[in-house]
Amino acid sequence: MKKILLLLSALTLAIGLAACSSNDDAKTEKKEEPKQAASPKVDVKKELVKFYMDLGNKINAKDADLNAYVAKATKEDAKPEELPTAEDRAKASESAAAVAAELNSIQVPSELKDQKADLEAAVKDYAASYKAKADELKKDAPALDAADETFAQAEEKLGKVFETAKLLPPSLGKQVN
Repeated sequence: MKKILLLLSALTLAIGLAACSSNDDAKTEKKEEPKQAASPKVDVKKELVKFYMDLGNKINAKDADLNAYVAKATKEDAKPEELPTAEDRAKASESAAAVAAELNSIQVPSELKDQKADLEAAVKDYAASYKAKADELKKDAPALDAADETFAQAEEKLGKVFETAKLLPPSLGKQVN
């Protein structure tokens, strides 16, 4: 009789453990499903920096002639032969127009959907600045002050987006000049 009772106790214990372990598996599976279904969290800071670097790289790819013109035109104590020529000015105008066209085609990444409107406004101002430079450089005596003011407004808008994300405001002017 003791053997039968011991056998029944062991069988009951085995069934009980098997039932408990299958419930734990079911609970574990249910808990893991919502985590997998949730979308991965976007690192806004990383995406903003990536967007900023991409913006600077796209501008730098097209503004070499514009930068060369500005360097010649703003050189202190420049001799007359060191000043930019009409050909330099024409190349700079084409360069600025190419940058404006490039900026007008930039799309804000979907990861930055919450900052999209602000980033688009900044990029629009940058594009307007380069368009104004392109137009002004077609004149015999270009004055780039208004274009520079528009560029500064864009810098301010971009800086506010970065500050909202608790980042230091960048200076695109330093990166592209």
